Amino acid sequence: MTPLALLQKLIKTLNSEGTPNQIAAGIALGAVLGLTPLVNLHNLLLVAVAIITRVSLPGMFLGWMLFIPVGFLLDPQFNAIGEWLLFNPSLAPIWAGWYNTPVVALTNFNNTVVLGSFVGWLVLTVPIFFISRLGVVRYRKHLYDRLTGTKLFQAVKASKLYKLYRLFRPE
Repeated sequence: MTPLALLQKLIKTLNSEGTPNQIAAGIALGAVLGLTPLVNLHNLLLVAVAIITRVSLPGMFLGWMLFIPVGFLLDPQFNAIGEWLLFNPSLAPIWAGWYNTPVVALTNFNNTVVLGSFVGWLVLTVPIFFISRLGVVRYRKHLYDRLTGTKLFQAVKASKLYKLYRLFRPE
């Protein structure tokens, strides 16, 4: 994805009809896709939750794109968290029970990075939500009017992708 297309998606998401809470919830749910390895049962369940609820799907995709590099940077820390959880003798009965349960075994929580990144996401979800919500509110209140006059914003609006978007979604 080109930087211009990413910028277009960011602007489109921030200016969408969704409330700041919906966009922030989408970003928080999308963060799990970026922080954890993608092909896991918990990711499928969270995408289903996002589709069923009134969470902003563009916000979710934006969160996914924003947190992919963060996930790669934090992989060593996630691995350490996962090792501590999986190799802790007092938690061994829990992991053995989960691993022997048919559906729970599909979560790949026996992988240190998967478990550590999921726990890391659980800890970071609330801060991600509130920081994202604050960012959306501040952007809509303070920055949008200033950005509409910049040359970069005009370039985004003049791009072919934006013109194609306007053909199918006139205002």
